[in-house]
Amino acid sequence: MAEFHGIGYHGLGEEEAPRLENIRKVSVIPLVFLIFYEVSGGPFGIEDCVGAAGPLLALLGFLVFPFIWSIPEALITAEMGTMFPENAGYVVWVSSALGPYWGFQQGWMKWLSGVIDNALYPVLFLDYLKSAIPALGGGLPRMFAVLLLTVMLTYMNYRGLTIVGWVAVSLGIFSLLPFVIMGIIAIPKLEPSRWLVVNLHTVDWGLFLNTLFWNLNYWDSISTLAGEVQDPNRTLPKALFYALILVVCGFFFPLLIGTGAIRLDREKWTDGYFSDIAKMIGGVWLTWWIQGAAALSNMGMFVAEMSSDSFQLLGMAERGMLPELFRKRSRHGTPLVGILFSASGVVLLSWLSFQEIVAAENFLYCFGMILEFLAFIRLRMKYPTALRPYKIPVSTVGAILLCIPPTVLICVVLALASLKVMIVSLCAVVIGLVMQPCLKYIDKKRWVKFSVNSHLPEFRPAEQGPLHL
Repeated sequence: MAEFHGIGYHGLGEEEAPRLENIRKVSVIPLVFLIFYEVSGGPFGIEDCVGAAGPLLALLGFLVFPFIWSIPEALITAEMGTMFPENAGYVVWVSSALGPYWGFQQGWMKWLSGVIDNALYPVLFLDYLKSAIPALGGGLPRMFAVLLLTVMLTYMNYRGLTIVGWVAVSLGIFSLLPFVIMGIIAIPKLEPSRWLVVNLHTVDWGLFLNTLFWNLNYWDSISTLAGEVQDPNRTLPKALFYALILVVCGFFFPLLIGTGAIRLDREKWTDGYFSDIAKMIGGVWLTWWIQGAAALSNMGMFVAEMSSDSFQLLGMAERGMLPELFRKRSRHGTPLVGILFSASGVVLLSWLSFQEIVAAENFLYCFGMILEFLAFIRLRMKYPTALRPYKIPVSTVGAILLCIPPTVLICVVLALASLKVMIVSLCAVVIGLVMQPCLKYIDKKRWVKFSVNSHLPEFRPAEQGPLHL
């Protein structure tokens, strides 16, 4: 594994530095919007929360859930991401704490979870457009549209992470602006009593929690881009903080407007309903804007997620966990093979329904997060004085307590999964358990070339105090 030296961390691939020195690094503003799109991309897709639980629980959910899940995950990402500023991200965290076998399992589950998650965005994109173009509702036109979208957005990822970052900034502004305008128009129509509607006997807890969980997780995904970030020790914590505020506000206020200005009909609160609300509040012109914003937002989520997934594969190849082929970069500095693999997975999984995709993605993601929490606590206990450019201001006991609420939530989400989702997800986990020894055997037989970094020494951090930012 890689080592800490002096006051800084030296990641992998340093022999490639001269070749990659002209590739532009991502600054704080694009990074904020990349995180925004990794996590949410705006309020598109949260309508099911109101349909499942009603206005009051939906509003409370997006206020309380960040304290249970989003803030702990973002804090852990800031500490661990600056401790290991390289593209393998959480794979490095788990490998350093629990060993390379479990690091590979982390990489497999999180990559597969990310690809499943990315398969959702073409589905949401077309769900918002099918009211205007009914032919996109199913059949060959829908399949062709999914394939065309995937090819176009994959090419954008190929062109470079800096381009993806600034595209994310533009799409983020365009996607959130119509909700600001809708909120201003809706002020005279707001009735606070509508926010208090709740009926615990009719709550679909599985759909409610899965939708909340899906919309407020994936903060750790940005860690797989840490090697492409400008001054990650300072940029990453700042970007996570600003993105947290942007994400919570981007969910809560549109939900406040939609539930307060329109008479409740829970059956209508499904994917794409915000465009109908826009028509009732502002007219057809606002509907078109919301639909366009939703479509572009899903494009932003797609390219951000694919960037994270593909750079993760590159980082794993740099550490000898995958064949060296995955280290190959395009002339734009992007992981060519990783992008192609991630795009293929999206196409293969895009036939699943919205609910099936969310449930399967959440199930695999939960396993990966358990390993992350264990790695975070293990490294705090094993290397308490190791250099941490950003450190959560709590003791080891505090670190354990920080992980308890999200771990309880993980258990609840896993327990609520359907039998079909459990079986499919557990089969995926078993594939990863078998795959790692197979790859090691292939490496030993030298049937495929692996990076020499697979023989790096065990991680040994310098015993230096942390620098608080």
